[in-house]
Parts: sequence; C-alpha cells; structure tokens
Amino acid sequence: MRILFLAFWYPSRDSRYSGVFIREHAKAVRAAGDEVAVLHLAGVSHEGRGLWRMNEELDPELTEGIPTFHVFRRRRWRSVPGMSPISRGISYSLYLWSAIRAARRLRRRGFRPDVIHAHVHRAGVPAILIGKLFGIPVVITEHSTEFSLGTSAKGPYSARFAFPRAARVLPVCVTLQQAISACGIRASFEVVPNAVDTSLFFATKRKLPTADPKRMIFVGNLEPTQHKGFPTLVEALKRLRERRSDWHLDVIGEGPSRAECERLVADSDLSDRVSFLGARAKEEIAEIMRSSDLFVLPSRFENLPCVLIEAMTCGLPVVSTQVGGIPEMVSGRDGVLVPPDDPSALAEALDRVLSNLASFDGDDIAVRARARYSLEAVGAQLHAVYISVLSTRRRETAMPKSTPTES
Repeated sequence: MRILFLAFWYPSRDSRYSGVFIREHAKAVRAAGDEVAVLHLAGVSHEGRGLWRMNEELDPELTEGIPTFHVFRRRRWRSVPGMSPISRGISYSLYLWSAIRAARRLRRRGFRPDVIHAHVHRAGVPAILIGKLFGIPVVITEHSTEFSLGTSAKGPYSARFAFPRAARVLPVCVTLQQAISACGIRASFEVVPNAVDTSLFFATKRKLPTADPKRMIFVGNLEPTQHKGFPTLVEALKRLRERRSDWHLDVIGEGPSRAECERLVADSDLSDRVSFLGARAKEEIAEIMRSSDLFVLPSRFENLPCVLIEAMTCGLPVVSTQVGGIPEMVSGRDGVLVPPDDPSALAEALDRVLSNLASFDGDDIAVRARARYSLEAVGAQLHAVYISVLSTRRRETAMPKSTPTES
C-alpha cells in the first residue's frame, strides 16, 4: 500500500525539529510495511521566479530514508492599501494550487498513493481537494493545540471544511478529540497517538542513585509563550532547594527565550544546579535520559507530548501537569501529575518522586510505553485505518446507484 503524507510541518534544513512527530508517524507507516512519501507544504519562497517549486530533500538525517519533498509557493505580493484580503486570497490559492501540482508531479514519477494522509487541518484542505481530484480517500491526523486553547469557538475554517469530508480524522489523544467536537465539528474520529522510535529510546538496567546529585531532565522549546512552563519550573526549584540539595537539572532545548530563561535561573541563584545544554540530536537526548533519574515537564497546555513518551520509553518516572492528553499517558505507576502554573505543587511532586525513586519500576514504565507508542504499535493502528477506509471506498464504489422510480 502506498501512503502520501501531506504535512504542514516537517523537518527541514531551516527548521530541523519542526514536525518531528510527523516524521515519526511516517516511520511508523513504513514499519507496518507500507510505502510512504512526504509532501511538505513548506510555505512561501523568496527564491526563483516561478509560482511554485518542489525540492527533494537529500539530507539523510532529515529524511531517515523516507522520500521527502518540500513544496514552496511564490511569496505574497507587497501589501497595497485596501488589497490585503485579495492578497491573502491569492496567496492561499497558490498554496492549494502548488500542493495539487506537486501531487500530480509525484504521480508522473510513478508514486500513485492509495491513501492521502494529511497532518493538521491546514494540510487537510489541499488533501481533500487532491483526494477528490484523483479519487483517493483522505485521513487527517490532528496535532494542533489551538482546539484545546479555544482560540475559535467554531474551530478554524480549514478544519470545518476538511474534517467532515475526510474518511477518518485521527486526533492524537481523546482530549483533543473532545476539544474538536466541542467546536461543533463532526467527523469520523479515531484516536491514534504519537509514536516513538524504540531503537533510539529504550531503557537500560541502572542502579538506583546512591550518590548526589540525583539527575533531573527537562526537554522543550524555550519560546515567548513559555507553554512548557519553564518559569513555573524555576519557581518550583527555588522551593525544592529549601527542602533538599541532592539534585541537578539538565535543560535541553533552544529558542528565542533561552537568554531570558538563563537570566531567570541566574537571578534565582540556581546556576550551579541547572545546566543549559541547548538543542541536541535525538540520539544524545536518549543517552542523557538513560543516565537521568526523573523527567519533568510542567506544561501549561499540551496534546500528547513526544518528549514525555520518549522519557517513559527510557524508563524514567515523570513529573508533569494535568493538561491535554498527559493524564491519558501517565498513571500513578509512571509518576506524578500536578495542576499547571502551580510551583508549590510542582516542588512537592519533585520532592516526593526524588525521595521514592525505588518505588517506580523503570522497566515496567518502559514496557507499557513501548506497547502503546512504538513505531510498530502505532504503525499497526495506522495500517488498520488505511485498510478500513479503502474497504469502505471499495464498497461505496461497487454499490449500484439508485435510480428514481415512477409512482
């Protein structure tokens, strides 16, 4: 079976970590034995004179063996007073047109997909149009937090257009499905979670820490919205320092707010207890996780964070927050959850887990996470979805059309 991914986000040379979770889904499809190619709708281009272009990605670290193509459209025309709606309309039309042209080009090259799998609602609109044009069923995976945040009571227009027309819509967690439904959007839903590459993220036998310090790890973007809750974490660490001194935190992540986060740590007199490691490759993150004792992610909002899956697959107990799909992931056997934006509760949870590390079975945590989120497990779910929508399409195609009868 051939599956065409149409992705609004995807790793590229300009943004190596954008949409990494979509690439993990592509790897999961491949693990299930299906052939997959990716069209990344990469946005506007300031190069060339054509209305659109399609570049094949040749960096093996970005493709991981999956044929990947970045699709660009011409940059938006300069704003003219009173012409902004027209300019936006032209730009969006080019967005849709370039996606259709790219799909045609792939077909001419011999890649004729059985199913189109769009990732996030913005890619859902061109996916529906391409599917209609070529008679191909469409499924859409939704990762976006904007539904949970309630930025629009009715949801984005692209979701209202695409989701009811898709053969299946696949939110990554139940909470996200509920948030989409709360917008009044109806679709054929099935929850399929994010995936983790267990050849990189796995547990190893390690002795419980007997010497100081116990190692904690945080992985997340350091950006202005601070939706990963880093300021709350700093406030919690100030309280934790009053309780105990046997800990150290490694911070993995990059972003425009890194300098601000470093200043916050310095101003809190925590520089000797917090190390900023910057962005790291997945392999390095996995190694650091395996040498750590606890993973902390005090997010303010989420869906189904991949870093939490990765930490659990490495056997780490977690301290996180009761937001989005996190309660669906973490039970009392895996760690402790607290309300968001509550440094006192977070400090208490960190203290409790650090004091009771022996009560968390790392192997057990890893086995449960691998059973739910491995490439093989998620790939099997996606393959079953594809088989189901193709079977439905064949039945509908074979069904004779009714003809009006005379009374």
